[in-house]
Amino acid sequence: MTKIELITKEDLEELRLQLLEDLQELLKLKPKEKDQRDWVKSDEVRRMLKISPGSLQNLRIRGLLNPKKIGGSYYYQSKEIENLFK
Repeated sequence: MTKIELITKEDLEELRLQLLEDLQELLKLKPKEKDQRDWVKSDEVRRMLKISPGSLQNLRIRGLLNPKKIGGSYYYQSKEIENLFK
């Protein structure tokens, strides 16, 4: 035998308000999380700067970016990338 629960308009309104509050909290947190990212992988750097892998390599060779290599992947400091434009 199945139990049937009725949902009222008030229940739906309460759910809607709770979802809106939760979304607002998530939107407030999202930019903070992004700002806290200190290290960025190569593919993200290339997308941010709109450059090719070869151009990114040239920035490394010229010493404009000093990444850390971990397990075959390069990680770049966000601050260093920002300093390229100063």
